[in-house]
Amino acid sequence: MSATRMGRINEEIQRALAELIRTVKDPRVQGLISITRVDTTADLKYAKVFVSVLDKSDADQVVKGLKSAAGYLRRELGHALSLRATPELTFVRDDSMAHGAHILQVMEDLDREGRL
Repeated sequence: MSATRMGRINEEIQRALAELIRTVKDPRVQGLISITRVDTTADLKYAKVFVSVLDKSDADQVVKGLKSAAGYLRRELGHALSLRATPELTFVRDDSMAHGAHILQVMEDLDREGRL
């Protein structure tokens, strides 16, 4: 499968899941939740969904709630998208935004000290 097609499929899954997460009734899935990236295998059997949560103290609980709602989200994703196969969803906590903010802070500190 071409890389551009896989990119479009990943974007469509990301967009659809962002809308579907709001419909999850699990109390652990609350707050500002962002789907940062989706990586789907070439055979469309598995999709790794990277999730970022604004409140870092609840991030593990949100991921657990999403894992328990994975069946519901997969079924609804199958209805929303017209794919040959609906991938099995695996949710992973994504801390890349916090890591990037930390690196930026370190660079600003070095710049203020005149070492950069």
